[in-house]
Amino acid sequence: MIQIKGLHLTHKKDLRVILEKFDIVLNYGDKLAIIGEEGNGKSTLMKWLYAPQLVEDYIEAEGERNLGNERIGYLPQALPEKDKAKSLYEFFSEEDCFWNQTPNQLGDYAKQFGVKIEFFYSDQKVESLSGGERVKAQLIKLLMQEPTVLLLDEPSNDIDIACLELLERIIHDWKYIVAYISHDETLIENTANRIVHIEQIHRKTKSRFTVAEMDYQRYVAERENSFERQMKQALSERKEKQIRDEKYRRVKDKVQTALDNCSRQSPSVAKNLKDKMHAVKSMGKRFEKQDKNMMEIPEQESAIFFTIGNDKSGIPSGKTVLEYSLDALYSPDGKRLLSQNIFLRIRGAEKICIVGANGAGKTTFIRDLAEKLLNRTDLKVEYMPQNYEELLDFTMTPVDFLDKTGEKEERTKIRTFLGSLKYTADEMEHPISELSEGQKAKVLLAKMALSDANVLILDEPTRNFSPLSGPVIRKMIREFPGAVISISHDRKFIAEVCDKIYELKKDGLFERQESM
Repeated sequence: MIQIKGLHLTHKKDLRVILEKFDIVLNYGDKLAIIGEEGNGKSTLMKWLYAPQLVEDYIEAEGERNLGNERIGYLPQALPEKDKAKSLYEFFSEEDCFWNQTPNQLGDYAKQFGVKIEFFYSDQKVESLSGGERVKAQLIKLLMQEPTVLLLDEPSNDIDIACLELLERIIHDWKYIVAYISHDETLIENTANRIVHIEQIHRKTKSRFTVAEMDYQRYVAERENSFERQMKQALSERKEKQIRDEKYRRVKDKVQTALDNCSRQSPSVAKNLKDKMHAVKSMGKRFEKQDKNMMEIPEQESAIFFTIGNDKSGIPSGKTVLEYSLDALYSPDGKRLLSQNIFLRIRGAEKICIVGANGAGKTTFIRDLAEKLLNRTDLKVEYMPQNYEELLDFTMTPVDFLDKTGEKEERTKIRTFLGSLKYTADEMEHPISELSEGQKAKVLLAKMALSDANVLILDEPTRNFSPLSGPVIRKMIREFPGAVISISHDRKFIAEVCDKIYELKKDGLFERQESM
């Protein structure tokens, strides 16, 4: 059992409250999904639960944390710097649990996670692995430690679909405690039986959380139904109040007018009118008391809103956007042949997705493709890499990065757009390095939306957005009038956005006919 009692988390820099009076008890069998918009403190809560010292540099924390005798396994959102330069063999062998594994057990892990047995003894540096391979290595090492509690911060990022399905089975079958953060709606729908939803409302000036003892789909449905029901009741009460107040005002004005016009020679009439005014004022005070019990206008943290594309973004259906061929695709260090005999043709406003196993070379391929398309003069191309640092200057603020002219009108337009992406005025002035991964991704979305792009190249575009924002992202990309070339393991994105699916293999790029 794990217990958190009376937890308060406050940012030291801007004194923004992340959580207040947060209580929860987790028992064996609980599969807790922590959801919320980008920058709301999900990872901070996870880090504090694992080891409070991980957040003490930027968070003021108060509260009780009781882990009992549980063995905690933690998967951080980003690979720790200390592990990046290690070889895979060093990464695994530094733990005693590795030496307790039999060859059969290592073989089982290799088979489960789709790697070769040599993976555990490789001298390949961890930092040179693909994003998905890194997650696989961390998950395997975690499971070798035989924890009773799994704390997983974005375990679904970057892993291929086969590993995603394995992760679902691990969480679903876990008999102890698992708490995780994920942006993969399908994973949450298929595994979670409890939800913690962290929100920042009133323009991020007030923190609110919900602990729901139910699955995700039911939570979303009940949240929406409750919001609509409360809104309907609140508006109905305000309409009734408006009618009542108008009647009250007319009665009060009528009595006041009669009092003002009352002759001094009619003291009895004046007394009656004064008594009536006293009764009217008493009625007004009763109304004021009643109004305090009115249903408040409900507020919920809404998903982001944005559009990509304009009248200049459309591509004629017959236009050949791309004819790409490559004899051989090598890893960035040039040592490994990833694929060969690659060919891809895109016409018109097609929306394609490239899938494949982790380490197949998808990111290397799309990066090469982006370099070629960005140099085209007949196309306007925008690129979202998997590693945002490839394009973003982390020392700049979002507004300064997006501002191309320095003109007041453009900066106002940028601020308005960032506001629709749920940035506060303060966040717009923070260096990009201080933003969450989701907020960094929003900077690139803003860059796309403010451009006249007719081709988008997207490497895992939904990986850092909350499940509540996911539907908005998918809708906007689906409605983009130009062409989209993407890599994604997001099953909802693939199903709802993409016209064609290509799989990158050792011997080329092949269109898949079956759905994911």
